[in-house]
Amino acid sequence: MRPTGCRKKNEQGIYCVREKDEAVSTVLEYMNITAVLIVMMILLTLLINSVIIEDSSEKLKYHAFVDIGNGVSTRIVDLYVIAPSNGRVVTSLDLPDDVANGDYTVKMDPSATGAAQQIIVTDGNVKSMISIAGIGATKAVIGNTTGKGLNRIIYDSGGV
Repeated sequence: MRPTGCRKKNEQGIYCVREKDEAVSTVLEYMNITAVLIVMMILLTLLINSVIIEDSSEKLKYHAFVDIGNGVSTRIVDLYVIAPSNGRVVTSLDLPDDVANGDYTVKMDPSATGAAQQIIVTDGNVKSMISIAGIGATKAVIGNTTGKGLNRIIYDSGGV
């Protein structure tokens, strides 16, 4: 008579034999574990894009928009510092063509006036607002642009 339910040799050197239902339950156990792991892998694959990639892209865009807005604000302030009381000054600036492979716009906040004037840089989803430091209370700034091509800032003492 052979003992059942063991996997090694017994004291007499005889290998134990498994019963058939025990072998089937082991196979089912492996299949269940494999199925659960596959479902978890599929869920992880579906969620990884939104959690890791999209959130990082949003942060990258925001910080890039802040840098672009600060650059435009600095150019506007610099232009107004050297602006003559009578005359016209035109300067060009080159903005990045795209941020994270997407287009964006740079515009002045139409609702803000005086010292509260702000530059808005947005792609429709992510938006950064940068104040125009130093000139907002004395000079009105209007306009908008995109990152494509060479951009111009124009000062005209006549207000045109």
